[in-house]
Amino acid sequence: MTEQKDIQRLPAEQRFADELARLVEADSGAVPPGWALSPKAVETFITGDASRDISRKFVAREGVVRRIIVALLSGRGSFMVGPPGTAKSWLSELLAAAVSRDSTLVIQGSSVTEIGQLLYGWDQSRLATMGYHRDALVPGPLYRGMRDGKLVRFEELSRCPQPLQDTLLSILSERVVAVPELGDNDASLYARQGFNVVATANSADQGVNQMSVALKRRLSFETIGPIQHLEDEISVVQSEVALLNRASGIELSVPDELLQALVTLFHELRTGQSMDGKSTHRLAGAALSTAEAINVMHSLSVHAWYFNDGKVEPRDLVHFIIGTALKDRDDDRRRLRYYFDTELGERESPMWRALYEQRDLI
Repeated sequence: MTEQKDIQRLPAEQRFADELARLVEADSGAVPPGWALSPKAVETFITGDASRDISRKFVAREGVVRRIIVALLSGRGSFMVGPPGTAKSWLSELLAAAVSRDSTLVIQGSSVTEIGQLLYGWDQSRLATMGYHRDALVPGPLYRGMRDGKLVRFEELSRCPQPLQDTLLSILSERVVAVPELGDNDASLYARQGFNVVATANSADQGVNQMSVALKRRLSFETIGPIQHLEDEISVVQSEVALLNRASGIELSVPDELLQALVTLFHELRTGQSMDGKSTHRLAGAALSTAEAINVMHSLSVHAWYFNDGKVEPRDLVHFIIGTALKDRDDDRRRLRYYFDTELGERESPMWRALYEQRDLI
């Protein structure tokens, strides 16, 4: 068996197993049928509670997490839409970990080409020897979620072809799947308590495959936007970079001032406004999300550890910003240069000056 220390990324229910165990032990709220925790404890697991040593794992506008939990409780599926890099998938994983203690029932909408990938297929070798029998059935994520009473995560729902999207219609309404091959006794699978669907989609890709009106009616929509407050975003980047560095065997600390400068730069280019209220150009081809800021700072840490004797230098940061900020839009290079000249050029702190001096790389 593979040791946990050898696994690159543990699912949330394993990564936060201690927190979940403590929440279960102290949970005095009403637990819905099929859920592992009460709704209040699920919300606490996600939003955190410092007094109980429960880490904050997701930052959102007030009420967002609670509305999603209520939607799941009411029997509707949840559909989270937002720009790339706003941690929609992470939130769906946290919800599944807290509600079902299993976040591994995942469907990638962009890779689904046939209904068997959603519901069930057949083991051809067993089918040849025993015919259509329950032991020959290969369950898909939706089938397993219904059978076991667990949340199913449907990533990039809008990238799934519409006929396959509509497989969810009867499931979300009737909570039953027909398996006609098995005959009368096993011809129907009825969903157990706890089953539901948490779907996500990037707002930039919503038009890839239009969702039917009927499917939209069965889902509760929630928009997940970028983190609003700079202090919250800095905190998230700081904690996630520390975790990534430890997982990579990198033992160094990122200077707080450098991390704050990176997050501020991304925040300003994303919103089109500097922290002192002046307008600047947004970059058209890059999301400049919190997730991308984490990746840039982790890349800088890797570079420092392996190529610079463990020293994190401000002069190296722009190299990694370029790979994230400049993608396939030619005008973005001009916009980034303009930002460096008009904004960074006026800032006097040594950190901003060090970044400004690398503008020739753009």
